[in-house]
Amino acid sequence: MSTPVKILSLAVTLAIAGCNRSPPPAAESTAPPVSAVTETAPTVEAAAPSATAIPAPQLQAAMRALWHGHIVATRDYAVAVHAHKDADQKHAADAVVANARQISDAVAGFYGKAGGDRMLELLSGHWSGVQALTDARGRRDDVGADKAMNDLTTNAGDIAKFLAGANPNLPEDTVRGLMLAHVAHHGQQIQQIMAGDIQGEATTWTAMQQHMDTVADALAGAIAKQFPGGAKAG
Repeated sequence: MSTPVKILSLAVTLAIAGCNRSPPPAAESTAPPVSAVTETAPTVEAAAPSATAIPAPQLQAAMRALWHGHIVATRDYAVAVHAHKDADQKHAADAVVANARQISDAVAGFYGKAGGDRMLELLSGHWSGVQALTDARGRRDDVGADKAMNDLTTNAGDIAKFLAGANPNLPEDTVRGLMLAHVAHHGQQIQQIMAGDIQGEATTWTAMQQHMDTVADALAGAIAKQFPGGAKAG
């Protein structure tokens, strides 16, 4: 059993323990198929929501869009690495960073600047791991890939600890399970892209989109419960 599959199995077990509903349908994605591109291309105290925070009733849709943006950009990066297109790699990497800032800004709207800064630090660590994993798989460096997966696993635990500390409605084990499943999806998808496994990657891509909805809904639901009044828009 490969490392990504082992992590996915563990993650699913942990996530099921904390989630009692099936994931919602995947959102529509504009990401092109692999074939088309490769042929051409610390604990934070909850603060009162700021005036610029996303209102809780709108948070689910916003979180879904943001987390889908993350996997679209990371997928684009992997496809560009496989196609040896440096300019596309840079464009995708910049998109991942911009998306991380947007997610962190959303968190900061409810948990203050310190919370947003910590979220950005953790997401930066996540992206560093995904980028390292992608680059290692691209050059067939198994040792580098294993190190990247270990770093991503540690980072998943750090993200879970942070979110659980910020919001009592997010059990640490549940969040860790969700993040480990996300890491395993990255691992599977990257291997499939590098192998040119179009059919396998398409299946993984569908699962990733569904899982991003699950992650986004868990975060949005917990924040809405913690801040039932939401925040004033504008």
